[in-house]
Amino acid sequence: MANRRSLFSLSLVFVFMINSAIATPVTYNVASLGAKADGKTDSTKAFLSAWAKACASMNPSVIYVPAGTFFLRDVVFSGPCKNNAITFRIAGTLVAPSDYRVIGNAANWIFFHHVNGVTISGGILDGQGTALWACKASHGKSCPSGATTLGFSYSNNIVVSGLVSLNSQMFHIVINDCQNVQMQGVRVSASGNSPNTDGIHVQMSSGVTILNSKIATGDDCVSIGPGTSNLWIESVACGPGHGISIGSLGKEQEEAGVQNVTVKTVTFTGTQNGLRIKSWGRASTGFARNILFQHATMVNVENPIVIDQHYCPDNKGCPGQVSGVQISDVTYEDIHGTSATEVAVKFDCSPKHPCSEIKLKDVKLTYQNQAAESSCSHADGTTEGVVQPTSCL
Repeated sequence: MANRRSLFSLSLVFVFMINSAIATPVTYNVASLGAKADGKTDSTKAFLSAWAKACASMNPSVIYVPAGTFFLRDVVFSGPCKNNAITFRIAGTLVAPSDYRVIGNAANWIFFHHVNGVTISGGILDGQGTALWACKASHGKSCPSGATTLGFSYSNNIVVSGLVSLNSQMFHIVINDCQNVQMQGVRVSASGNSPNTDGIHVQMSSGVTILNSKIATGDDCVSIGPGTSNLWIESVACGPGHGISIGSLGKEQEEAGVQNVTVKTVTFTGTQNGLRIKSWGRASTGFARNILFQHATMVNVENPIVIDQHYCPDNKGCPGQVSGVQISDVTYEDIHGTSATEVAVKFDCSPKHPCSEIKLKDVKLTYQNQAAESSCSHADGTTEGVVQPTSCL
């Protein structure tokens, strides 16, 4: 009898655990907490209140943003939380202050810090950056640097799906010091002359995936900074913009490297660059290795394939020096389309640390329906299949 009771008790505990695991999420509607969908009432407190409740809940939680336009100042959603399943379900639009000075010196507009298991589903984030871009074009350094629209730092197990980011003041999305992040069906939109509006920037992070996204902006569509590893980018359309860039690397003398990056099934339309690796022309412990660029289409791209190890903006801090960044094991496979300049493939590597193990396989790039050119400096590697322009490796 005692054994039966013990088994019965264990069964009850097991059922309780199962029920807890599939507990119905608690939903917090920001409108019921004071947010107004009029585009001008400050709803920041209501969003923070919803976050505080969701973060304190032991059960999975949904923060629901209904249709309409909600005005938000710069806001930080901090963890750790008591549950690892908080979903922002956004049916409406979040809009930043139209006066860029309000958040222009904040690093981020919407920022998640030390969170685990956060999902952002749907929604439009309107950074209202056009006035700041105009300030930078006319006044330069007297303008604030601008806020990143959406930032994640020291966070794990993040999902962003179906999100639209418009006209960010500066970078659109930044992933910094994070593990296991998935971006899917993201759309980024800013004008081709908007300064420093990188679409998605990844640094010091591992296990990031960017899928099925469309990025049109004034800087890199995706920029990959130091300390990035195990990054997967697939089915991304880029343009306008500066392409998909690893770097710039080597800004610091002591710097983490970039490794295990896959970029596949991507299209570049009218961009400044296609597949780019760039490093500062000065001493550094940085590196880039085990990189695969595969199945890329170029449509009128200025620099379809480029490695630039002489990056030196404003000629400050690097003239007369050479890059210490070691670039190795980089494969370009099935890259085809049209170059907007004669030199479609350019490997301008470090004389002190030449690029090694560069592989070109089935590359076909043309310039004005003619054969394009390639240019190599301090680069070593191999070719396979049909490679046009003729390889200089």
